[in-house]
Amino acid sequence: MSDIKLLDCTLRDGGYINDWKFGEYTIKDVMAKLIESGVDYIEVGFLRDCVYEPDKALYNNCAEIARILPENRGNTKFTAMSLHNKYSIDKLEPYDGKTIDALRVTFHDYDIDEGLEYIRKVKEKGYKVFANPINIMGYSDQMILGLLQKINEIQPYAFSIVDTFGSMMKDDLQRIYSLIEHNLRKDIVIGLHLHENLALSYSLAQDFIGMKASGRNCVIDASMLGMGRSPGNLCMELIMDYMNKRESGHYDVNPVLDGIDDHIACLKQIEPWGYNTAYSISAKYNLHRNYAEFLLDKGRLRAKQINQILGSIEDHKKTAYDEAYIEGLYQDFQNRAVDDARTLKELAGRLAGRKCLILAPGSSIVGEREKVTSYIEAEKPVIISANFVPDTYRADYVFCCNAMRFEMMLGRKDMPELVITSNLLEMCADEGAGDPKSMIVNYTDLRFDEMGSSDNSVIMLLRLLKRLEVSDVALAGFDGYRKDMKANYVADHMASQHTKGEEENKKIRERMEQMEKQINIRYLTKSLYQREA
Repeated sequence: MSDIKLLDCTLRDGGYINDWKFGEYTIKDVMAKLIESGVDYIEVGFLRDCVYEPDKALYNNCAEIARILPENRGNTKFTAMSLHNKYSIDKLEPYDGKTIDALRVTFHDYDIDEGLEYIRKVKEKGYKVFANPINIMGYSDQMILGLLQKINEIQPYAFSIVDTFGSMMKDDLQRIYSLIEHNLRKDIVIGLHLHENLALSYSLAQDFIGMKASGRNCVIDASMLGMGRSPGNLCMELIMDYMNKRESGHYDVNPVLDGIDDHIACLKQIEPWGYNTAYSISAKYNLHRNYAEFLLDKGRLRAKQINQILGSIEDHKKTAYDEAYIEGLYQDFQNRAVDDARTLKELAGRLAGRKCLILAPGSSIVGEREKVTSYIEAEKPVIISANFVPDTYRADYVFCCNAMRFEMMLGRKDMPELVITSNLLEMCADEGAGDPKSMIVNYTDLRFDEMGSSDNSVIMLLRLLKRLEVSDVALAGFDGYRKDMKANYVADHMASQHTKGEEENKKIRERMEQMEKQINIRYLTKSLYQREA
């Protein structure tokens, strides 16, 4: 029999996708299929301080777990996971052999002693315990050795290599495994939990099997279809098949494939886990995935800029996500103050007494072109496009505050005069886009005002026009976000996967209601932001 076991964590790690709302039938059927497959361990979910719901894989005690476990368990054993600070140890019943066989306990590098004390108490209640330190890639060799010394003293059942941020490569695994193998008691099982940030989990699992010392018992985590908190985990069906082919495994993959078809594949509609650039970037710096997600969701930065910001995150901030902190870094990066007094004075002189037409890149500037053309012919406005160069209209100026859109414009021969916010100053210099000092305005002055913060290009342009004492503005192409991303824009290539839909509509609608109290605004084309008459 192989000394390598497989642990399925679909119901636990996969719960990050659907808030653990698998449904009672699915929870039971997934377990039944995994038992049929011959998997060695099934992690049934989290033990947490919560109100128990039969349809969720979250439990308040082991009695609640017992009611969903099958009578026929085959040779499969059951585990749950607990974060030491999210589940009261007093609620954990003494082990009676009727529910879970083991509890997996997680802890951070900053609360190791609290985590180990929790493990001691779980052991005292009779359970096997897995010690799962979060983000072992964030530990120095010295820190790992110090932790192993403490682990050897309390003697848990297993100690896991947890690649929390998916940043591990083969040489990292070799180094960490070697430290553990040579310094961990031989009777303690070594576990492995991998993530898909760099699309390496299957390869690393094979490397782990190849480097494992003979006689050392090991447990490898995986989940059905790799389901788990994005970008997901090692795929159970793949590692089962590999074990069967190369390690004399005993697994029947077919029930797992049936379970994927019946229950798991459809859940990708909620959140499509799997390799994604956001997670590969976060892995590059071995930091919490939410930092990269936050910057990508801005939809205003190029990859080079995201890399610069993520690379500046301090070590002590990498493990626990801090939204206020990353927002501060983003604002510091964007706010490159310049003296724009000359530019503002010049623009104010050019626009004095003139009506202005803002062209946004919504598809209505094509669908309702007659309305826009008629207004231009009648009013002779100054035409300013926002974050794009229109093909069907001749703009007098292009206002740009978005690095992604600015890059699309560079190199055009028919470029109108540019009015650029200061966050793009470096890009201007890099691309040789003329003298940026002539028409550059401060980013922060336009992003923030008495209404708060907004980096929507039209809102920022309206704020600029207000500062220039323009009192009459028409809007075209400011359509609002709809579910079909491509239909939102005058050109398909302008659609972004980071569009926030109705959430963004609501925020902009509120801003526009305030702006309309300060400037005379007329909508030439249909807009979701326009108040009903």
